[in-house]
Amino acid sequence: MRRTIIALVPLAALSLAALTGCNPQGAGAGGAAASDDAASIDSVNIVVPADPGGGWDQTGRAVSDVLTGDGLVGTAAVSNVGGAGGTVGLASLANERDPYTLMVTGLVMVGAVETNAAENRIEDTTPIARLTEEPLVVVVPAASEFQTLKDLIDAVVADGQGVTITGGSAGGADHILAGLLLEEAGLTGADITEKLNYVPNAGGGEAVSLLLGNNAAAGISGVGEFAEYVESGDLRALAVSSEEAATLLPDVPTMTSEGFDVVYTNWRGLLAPGGISEADAAGLTALVTDMHESGAWKTVLEERGWTDAFLTGDEFTSFVGENIVDVSGTLKNIGLVS
Repeated sequence: MRRTIIALVPLAALSLAALTGCNPQGAGAGGAAASDDAASIDSVNIVVPADPGGGWDQTGRAVSDVLTGDGLVGTAAVSNVGGAGGTVGLASLANERDPYTLMVTGLVMVGAVETNAAENRIEDTTPIARLTEEPLVVVVPAASEFQTLKDLIDAVVADGQGVTITGGSAGGADHILAGLLLEEAGLTGADITEKLNYVPNAGGGEAVSLLLGNNAAAGISGVGEFAEYVESGDLRALAVSSEEAATLLPDVPTMTSEGFDVVYTNWRGLLAPGGISEADAAGLTALVTDMHESGAWKTVLEERGWTDAFLTGDEFTSFVGENIVDVSGTLKNIGLVS
């Protein structure tokens, strides 16, 4: 069965009213809450729960640039609170008293909460919007002996810990994809744990440094994080995790075309602190919806190769709840959590 990690969750899917008691009603895909009581917002804080250089950082700074560049807010300061797959930032959000705070989130954080058994959970926040989807890509240094994805995975199966793969945080999207590829190669959960030598990083820049220094055999990350190094010839891309060719790397084969029946799309979105008022939540949703509808945001999507995956309101709340359940099950199946 094809492993498609992210999918649009129907409204009849898992309902998580407990996820937030203040999610604006009436907000759905592509639309803000229809409420006359939505707060007017002049300034927001944007928390990036990772070090500079990675996909979350790119997302947070793009949001800030569009919000301020289009005059939707006066200021949108960005702060990096990296560590533990975003769970350090999640703990910071739990203590945030300014309701007009938006934290970047996504599939990586969902997995990291489970693998780190984090005390603070996404269920305790206020979901605002899903913004994008992005395929992942497996890359190797330019002079690597591995010419295909099969070459790399065969080497991991044969040599185990002797083949280092680097990427984002432990239990995050990159780590899960590595496990799924080994599962496709015939390994079970226990075998995957024994064979996979995965070196996690707090930001995309660290993974690039390891690869360029030939201190890792391969890397996994979002297409947008590695594309410029592939284009420059410093790295070679073996396969992308999307159903079709990736916009930024159109000549790179998909994993399915390489014989691995895995389709795996990362998502990124925005959360606000838990317990904020309905008016504040509605105001943030309306603000992000205005950003999404701007020409500047459409330009960002095109330049970054991100797929528009906008969701708000009950649909996004349900999506997050279902994603938590799905990722938790996948982590157990491939041996990354007990």
